[in-house]
Amino acid sequence: MTELRVETFELPGVRIEQENPLPFFRDKQVNLQVPVRDSVDPEKRQYFGNASGKRVLPYRMQDRYARKLKPYAMQVVILENEFLKATFWIELGCRLMSLIYKPLQRELLFNNPVFQPANLALRNAWFSGGVEWNVGQVGHTFFTCSPLFVAAIPGLEGEPAFRIYEYERCKNLFWHTNFYLPPGSPFLIAFTRVINAQPEDTTLYWWTNIALPETPDVRVLAPTAEALYIDAEIHGFGQTQIPYLPTYHGKDATYPQNAPHANEFFFQCQAADIPWEAALDRNGEGLIEASTPRLCVRKLFCWGMHQGGRHWQEFLSRPGHAYAEIQAGLAPTQLHSLPFEAGGSRCWTEVFGYIKADPEKVHGADWEAAWREVDRTLKTRITGDELAEIEEKCLLQADNPSNDLLQTGSGWGALELTRKSSQKNGYEIPATFVFPSATLGREQKKWLSLLEEGRLPEQPPEQIPGDWMVQRQWRELLGKSLEIEQNQNWYALLHYGVMLAEVFNDPAAITAWEESIAKTPSIWAYRNLAVMARSTGKTVEALDLYQKAWELAISTQQHQAGFAQEYLSLLNEAGEFQKAWDVCQSLPPEALDFDPVQILRASIALQVGCLDETEETLRREYASVREGEVILTDLWVELLRKRISVETGRSPDEISRKEIETAYPPPLTIDFRSAG
Repeated sequence: MTELRVETFELPGVRIEQENPLPFFRDKQVNLQVPVRDSVDPEKRQYFGNASGKRVLPYRMQDRYARKLKPYAMQVVILENEFLKATFWIELGCRLMSLIYKPLQRELLFNNPVFQPANLALRNAWFSGGVEWNVGQVGHTFFTCSPLFVAAIPGLEGEPAFRIYEYERCKNLFWHTNFYLPPGSPFLIAFTRVINAQPEDTTLYWWTNIALPETPDVRVLAPTAEALYIDAEIHGFGQTQIPYLPTYHGKDATYPQNAPHANEFFFQCQAADIPWEAALDRNGEGLIEASTPRLCVRKLFCWGMHQGGRHWQEFLSRPGHAYAEIQAGLAPTQLHSLPFEAGGSRCWTEVFGYIKADPEKVHGADWEAAWREVDRTLKTRITGDELAEIEEKCLLQADNPSNDLLQTGSGWGALELTRKSSQKNGYEIPATFVFPSATLGREQKKWLSLLEEGRLPEQPPEQIPGDWMVQRQWRELLGKSLEIEQNQNWYALLHYGVMLAEVFNDPAAITAWEESIAKTPSIWAYRNLAVMARSTGKTVEALDLYQKAWELAISTQQHQAGFAQEYLSLLNEAGEFQKAWDVCQSLPPEALDFDPVQILRASIALQVGCLDETEETLRREYASVREGEVILTDLWVELLRKRISVETGRSPDEISRKEIETAYPPPLTIDFRSAG
């Protein structure tokens, strides 16, 4: 018998505070140039780097959180039958955080005992554990720390089931995943569909990210001998035969704890009738994930066994809770985004469950015998034909709506449905996507005014600008509105400039922001002009614009932490250390407490000779340091170099980094390196 219920779950965690109000513009290099070895097959070179440049807008950064854990009560959805109990954190991207195989009471996933965000996602905040559903742009999804729509639906056999869904605003995609656990099923079923209802082509990116406990005996297997791996020598990719990688110095790369440093590689399972990936212990037991053929590639990521990698494991959880990730995707690597035609739809079905295979074969030296043993065992429980039949049943139910909402997401889906109904362009949205008008909030109603009244309403410049909008149809609406003089308020011009910058029309964006300032000066428009000047190497002009914004911020008491970070960063970069130190001294506590500002303060203090202040700042534990970040360890080395120079009279240039790191290893709390 299957049960679906909503419960409250409490664990130690931190709350993500307000979002960063500043717009972060996309990388001008839309398609990345990815070096590849001659060993990479020609068909796998296609779409390498396609649409992989950094992109965040229209979303805002979620970069305000701390390291002080407190009791955190959240809503969870539990789907359970005789074999499995699945628990989803619906407030946080509907992450599947726990999957228990009930006959053995065995947890199949890495179930993080805390909620501790870190700077690893597209919008900064990300947390480890469970199964994450990554859609949209390259990287951890825009929704990883945001609520989604959750609706109860009938299951494949009439049992309780549920659906998660949202409108993805960066690529303008509608997506949903239906979760089924029929009575007697040993597998949790996840049916995903993504729809491009816009009248233009775009690109499609999807990776299912699965965290599993990392122990010395765990081996990761998939049905192939071919893999694409990261080749550090060329900063690109090569192709090789598993289980050995050139970067592993003779060790078997399918055991995560053999990784000397943070690493990932991609199993090329395109020829498999059922692509799958499993992580099995010394007894041949563990989790297996399998899918229909469209989701054809698998990945292994591990943090590595050096100090930085071990620190990341504990930083994201607690000591003794190491994990590795297996992933499932549509393309050869995560730097491939596939073409997605206007009006297109893509779907696939995954299953998750427990498996036990012959441990001698699973851990044997013969790689093909090892994965074929798992493949044989899997097919005694589910065949390719049976999985295809499940997907057909899922498709038959895919368009059925549900008004039994267990949780609501954002109001942007409701706004988009309203716009499409008004403008009547693009393709029809299936009834699957129920976006109640009650979800239209303050931010959506601003744009509703533009749609219905032809004008974006103004607001005081002291207020944060709110959510951004970059979609083509809204840019055209706002552009038409601004042809009328009475609609040309500072706020509309600010937003129009952001829209233009996102499509690389920099001259028009600059004009819009200058006109916005002429109407009403704001730190937001000055800041955007400064970012544009900095991006083109006009440092003096950028500093002048940041200074004007800073003076305005002081006069209006708008000390935005993110703005202070950018200003200090440029002052530091330009060698204006005393000016930067003066700005640090004038910051209010809420800005000074922002992690990136603290780190910049330490760097600036070092430059002006305030070594005690640098040392004090390095004693702090930081929440939002980026993966592979070396600024803290670099500061540690430079601080020690200056200290040793004063004590010994030696020139700082004579004191090598190796000497310092050997005698004074960087403290674990500041070591976020991904290698070494």
